[in-house]
Amino acid sequence: MGTTPGGTTPAATTPAGTTPESERDAEFQEHAKILSPDFLSAAQITEMLAEDIDGVQQKLKKFLNFKNLHTCLKEAILLDYYVSGFLWARGMEFSVIQYSKFMTLLDMLLHNLRTLHMSLEDSIKWLGEVMAETGPSQSQKYEEWNVFNMKQANAVIDYLKISLFQHYKLYEFLFYSTREEIVIGTEVSNLSRWNQLS
Repeated sequence: MGTTPGGTTPAATTPAGTTPESERDAEFQEHAKILSPDFLSAAQITEMLAEDIDGVQQKLKKFLNFKNLHTCLKEAILLDYYVSGFLWARGMEFSVIQYSKFMTLLDMLLHNLRTLHMSLEDSIKWLGEVMAETGPSQSQKYEEWNVFNMKQANAVIDYLKISLFQHYKLYEFLFYSTREEIVIGTEVSNLSRWNQLS
């Protein structure tokens, strides 16, 4: 029994008309929505698969609508993030649907950091939950969503460890710091070095 301000309630009540099965279906649909192939279409992925490294970079620049690569450090870093991820996936010989899920995963992790201010710990937890949904499963019912086998799922996690997660603080700095803070930080750092030399 659980307690509420007005008395006691059964410990495991569910909204009227729902069952553990329907709740699990709703949870699955939520995860399916998270990694729906929205970031890059199958046509865009197919286009990029025919390109060399420079071609992939040009296509992604166009798809992401980046127009200030030479003057905007943020755009340059983000383009590198996506290009590196795509090229890594090419080395894994992913199918188009696997590319789609992987690139959407990369995008969602950045979205979580930038928009939800998700901590590194929360991002790792979120990744684990999503990979549990898209990785191998005992359930025949959700087999069509099990896009990664065990080896691929582990490889995806390992890649994210050495790319985004290893440099998480830098990405936080990229999204949360103003240009003025970066300039001031550089000036303070240079002044410290100068004082040490004096």
